[in-house]
Amino acid sequence: MDLQTAASLTPLLGWAVHGSILTRRLGSARRDPLTGLHTRAGWTDRAEHCIRRHPRTAVLLVDLDHFKALNDTHGHSAGDAALIETAHRLRAWCGRNGTAGRLGGDEFVAVVRNLTAADLGALTAALHRPVHYNGASLPLAASVGACALADLPVPALTDALAAADAAMYAAKGRSRRGSRASR
Repeated sequence: MDLQTAASLTPLLGWAVHGSILTRRLGSARRDPLTGLHTRAGWTDRAEHCIRRHPRTAVLLVDLDHFKALNDTHGHSAGDAALIETAHRLRAWCGRNGTAGRLGGDEFVAVVRNLTAADLGALTAALHRPVHYNGASLPLAASVGACALADLPVPALTDALAAADAAMYAAKGRSRRGSRASR
């Protein structure tokens, strides 16, 4: 390769490296730094894709119960441990059949391809197991709301999130250890 060709390729190589760095940064911005779950933007993209491809898709919202008390009593590190463990349990429950995300604070979201095939009771049980932190067993509880898109007049993510949110608050109202699927 002659000097002139090498000189003309140098800017292209620079742009390729720059593009690669930007792509990595964008990918990491779509992940929550604490839990490794998708952020709202990253999760929404995946949820929309799932809705288009799988007609039996369901959306779940998860809110940790008494999280402020856990944080205030045991410290922010314990709260972080609870968030990390919740993310791990939600991700494990979704497996290859869905995608989990963290909306912020102690609010999580998931989309699964088929709610009837997913065991909502198993998720609720997993989210109620204590978290082990610094030799202590910290109580963990969560309210779960779910909405099957097939139950909606128009299968839209925003409507499914609103219905799952209503179901989650209904579960919170009934019991701090409940879950409820919207119908």
